Amino acid sequence: MDLVSFMKTYSDEIGGQYSGYDNTHSIIVVPLSDGRFQSVIGAIKENQLYNRKMVTFTSKVASYHPGLALKDLLEQSANFNYARFIISDEYLQMEAVTALEGTSEVAVKEMIQEVANLADQYEYKLTGADVH
Repeated sequence: MDLVSFMKTYSDEIGGQYSGYDNTHSIIVVPLSDGRFQSVIGAIKENQLYNRKMVTFTSKVASYHPGLALKDLLEQSANFNYARFIISDEYLQMEAVTALEGTSEVAVKEMIQEVANLADQYEYKLTGADVH
């Protein structure tokens, strides 16, 4: 999969906004219901354990702080199709991961949409605002 080309095409398809950084990082601002938007970063990373390239789709939810009910969030993530909660760079984030090769475009689109929708929902639930 050519991630940059895919992200540009999908952004156009959904009426989003595309930004590219290099050949391994792209961002789509995904339009959501009620005039809301959520940024999703697509990045290619080498998985050292399995020696293959993976694509991660991430979106910030909220700043991490010790008062977050992480156990509750982890339990809720069992209901998600592709996404999971992670903490990275002092942010609670949504992330979906797949192999760069062999994953259908339909599945990748579903991953991006799920990451965007869940990040937006939990961002609002935890902060009461549309920040990211």
